[in-house]
Amino acid sequence: MSLEMHVFLKKSSIPDRESWQEGVNSLGLPLVFDPELNPLVDSGFSPSKLKNVESGFEIVSGPAQDILQNYTHLAKTIADRDWCISFRWGGDLNECACVLAASAGLVKLCGAVAFYPEDDLIYDLHRLQDDAKGCLDATG
Repeated sequence: MSLEMHVFLKKSSIPDRESWQEGVNSLGLPLVFDPELNPLVDSGFSPSKLKNVESGFEIVSGPAQDILQNYTHLAKTIADRDWCISFRWGGDLNECACVLAASAGLVKLCGAVAFYPEDDLIYDLHRLQDDAKGCLDATG
Protein backbone atom coordinates (compact mmCIF):
# COMPACT_ATOMS: atom_id res chain seq x y z
CA MET A 1 0.00 0.00 0.00
CA SER A 2 1.30 3.42 -0.91
CA LEU A 3 0.81 6.44 1.36
CA GLU A 4 1.01 10.11 0.39
CA MET A 5 1.83 13.49 1.89
CA HIS A 6 1.18 16.69 -0.05
CA VAL A 7 3.11 19.81 0.94
CA PHE A 8 1.74 23.06 -0.46
CA LEU A 9 3.98 26.11 -0.75
CA LYS A 10 4.72 29.06 -2.99
CA LYS A 11 6.79 28.00 -5.96
CA SER A 12 8.98 31.07 -5.47
CA SER A 13 9.90 29.88 -1.94
CA ILE A 14 11.04 26.34 -2.80
CA PRO A 15 14.45 25.96 -1.17
CA ASP A 16 17.45 24.45 -2.85
CA ARG A 17 18.68 21.14 -1.50
CA GLU A 18 21.28 22.72 0.81
CA SER A 19 18.80 25.11 2.44
CA TRP A 20 16.24 22.35 2.82
CA GLN A 21 18.87 20.11 4.42
CA GLU A 22 19.82 22.88 6.85
CA GLY A 23 16.14 23.32 7.77
CA VAL A 24 15.78 19.60 8.52
CA ASN A 25 19.04 19.61 10.49
CA SER A 26 17.87 22.57 12.59
CA LEU A 27 14.88 20.48 13.67
CA GLY A 28 17.16 17.74 15.01
CA LEU A 29 15.91 15.17 12.51
CA PRO A 30 18.56 12.71 11.20
CA LEU A 31 17.54 12.80 7.53
CA VAL A 32 20.20 13.36 4.86
CA PHE A 33 18.90 14.09 1.37
CA ASP A 34 20.47 12.76 -1.80
CA PRO A 35 23.21 15.22 -2.87
CA GLU A 36 21.53 15.55 -6.28
CA LEU A 37 18.01 16.27 -4.96
CA ASN A 38 16.24 19.07 -6.82
CA PRO A 39 12.79 19.52 -5.25
CA LEU A 40 11.47 21.60 -8.13
CA VAL A 41 12.01 19.06 -10.89
CA ASP A 42 12.78 15.64 -9.40
CA SER A 43 10.30 12.85 -9.95
CA GLY A 44 10.44 9.26 -8.77
CA PHE A 45 12.44 7.64 -6.02
CA SER A 46 14.80 9.91 -4.11
CA PRO A 47 17.32 8.01 -1.98
CA SER A 48 18.23 9.41 1.39
CA LYS A 49 19.78 8.32 4.64
CA LEU A 50 18.13 8.17 8.01
CA LYS A 51 20.49 7.64 10.94
CA ASN A 52 23.07 6.47 8.33
CA VAL A 53 20.68 3.80 7.01
CA GLU A 54 19.68 3.82 3.34
CA SER A 55 16.05 4.84 2.86
CA GLY A 56 14.11 7.38 0.80
CA PHE A 57 10.78 8.31 -0.71
CA GLU A 58 9.10 9.01 -4.00
CA ILE A 59 8.80 12.67 -4.88
CA VAL A 60 6.94 14.63 -7.52
CA SER A 61 6.07 18.31 -7.71
CA GLY A 62 3.70 20.41 -9.72
CA PRO A 63 1.00 23.05 -9.61
CA ALA A 64 -1.07 22.95 -6.42
CA GLN A 65 -4.24 23.12 -8.46
CA ASP A 66 -3.55 19.64 -9.83
CA ILE A 67 -3.83 18.20 -6.30
CA LEU A 68 -6.53 20.58 -5.05
CA GLN A 69 -8.93 19.25 -7.68
CA ASN A 70 -9.24 16.19 -5.45
CA TYR A 71 -9.36 18.11 -2.15
CA THR A 72 -11.42 21.21 -2.82
CA HIS A 73 -12.11 21.62 0.90
CA LEU A 74 -8.46 22.71 1.33
CA ALA A 75 -8.65 25.72 -0.96
CA LYS A 76 -8.97 28.31 1.84
CA THR A 77 -6.20 26.73 3.89
CA ILE A 78 -3.84 26.50 0.92
CA ALA A 79 -4.65 30.11 -0.07
CA ASP A 80 -1.95 31.49 -2.38
CA ARG A 81 0.40 28.49 -2.15
CA ASP A 82 0.62 27.67 -5.84
CA TRP A 83 2.92 24.60 -5.81
CA CYS A 84 2.79 21.14 -4.30
CA ILE A 85 5.58 18.71 -3.50
CA SER A 86 4.08 15.26 -3.04
CA PHE A 87 5.76 12.36 -1.30
CA ARG A 88 4.86 8.67 -1.49
CA TRP A 89 6.13 5.77 0.57
CA GLY A 90 5.26 2.22 1.49
CA GLY A 91 4.50 0.99 4.98
CA ASP A 92 8.16 1.18 6.05
CA LEU A 93 8.60 3.39 9.13
CA ASN A 94 12.01 4.63 7.99
CA GLU A 95 10.48 5.88 4.75
CA CYS A 96 7.65 7.46 6.73
CA ALA A 97 10.18 9.22 8.98
CA CYS A 98 11.96 10.51 5.87
CA VAL A 99 8.74 11.99 4.50
CA LEU A 100 7.77 13.54 7.84
CA ALA A 101 11.24 15.07 8.28
CA ALA A 102 11.32 16.39 4.71
CA SER A 103 7.84 17.85 5.14
CA ALA A 104 8.81 19.43 8.46
CA GLY A 105 11.75 21.15 6.79
CA LEU A 106 9.46 22.68 4.17
CA VAL A 107 6.89 23.77 6.76
CA LYS A 108 9.64 25.46 8.78
CA LEU A 109 11.43 27.11 5.86
CA CYS A 110 8.51 28.07 3.63
CA GLY A 111 5.38 28.33 5.74
CA ALA A 112 4.17 25.31 3.80
CA VAL A 113 1.00 23.36 4.57
CA ALA A 114 1.48 19.59 4.92
CA PHE A 115 -1.61 17.48 4.18
CA TYR A 116 -1.95 13.75 4.82
CA PRO A 117 -5.01 12.66 2.82
CA GLU A 118 -5.28 9.20 4.42
CA ASP A 119 -6.58 10.86 7.60
CA ASP A 120 -7.66 14.19 6.05
CA LEU A 121 -5.10 15.77 8.37
CA ILE A 122 -3.19 19.02 8.13
CA TYR A 123 0.07 18.65 10.02
CA ASP A 124 1.66 21.47 11.96
CA LEU A 125 5.42 21.60 12.48
CA HIS A 126 5.37 20.13 15.98
CA ARG A 127 3.26 17.15 15.00
CA LEU A 128 5.51 16.45 12.00
CA GLN A 129 8.54 16.46 14.31
CA ASP A 130 6.82 14.33 16.94
CA ASP A 131 5.57 11.77 14.44
CA ALA A 132 8.98 11.60 12.71
CA LYS A 133 10.64 10.97 16.07
CA GLY A 134 7.97 8.35 16.86
CA CYS A 135 8.80 6.50 13.65
CA LEU A 136 12.50 6.69 14.47
CA ASP A 137 11.90 5.36 17.99
CA ALA A 138 9.83 2.49 16.61
CA THR A 139 12.62 1.43 14.26
CA GLY A 140 15.29 1.50 16.96
